[in-house]
Amino acid sequence: MSNPFAEQIAQAMAEMQSELARAEEMQKEMNELTASVTSKDRMVTVKVGSQGQVVSMTFHTNDYREMAPAELAKVLTDSLNEARAAVGEQVAERIGRFDGMGETLRLSMTGGTELDEILEPLWAMRPGHQPEDQKKKSDRQEEFHG
Repeated sequence: MSNPFAEQIAQAMAEMQSELARAEEMQKEMNELTASVTSKDRMVTVKVGSQGQVVSMTFHTNDYREMAPAELAKVLTDSLNEARAAVGEQVAERIGRFDGMGETLRLSMTGGTELDEILEPLWAMRPGHQPEDQKKKSDRQEEFHG
């Protein structure tokens, strides 16, 4: 005779292992992300990593030597900010792959399953327990989409 609760736990654990493997793969991928941007005047190319750190800066001309410090600073900061925004978009796209993961795990572990039926006698032992209390709690959880 199979135990539905044990099967449910095993299924939830398998799903969690799968998500963990996906997260580890994404972490490796994100550690290798970079974005490069060349300034509008083609004087410099900057490359940043996934955390916005400067990986490299290559000057293609010697024009920077004749620039006013404020003008050079603007070219560099504009290029760096553009590169950081580009790598940020890459990071956001990869993180977006995990949308709904929490909901999937929650549904696999609670909500409308044999687990609710198994736990009902325990909930009933709580002082002041009302059968609809658990339903209200479940409804509140479903409202959260974070």
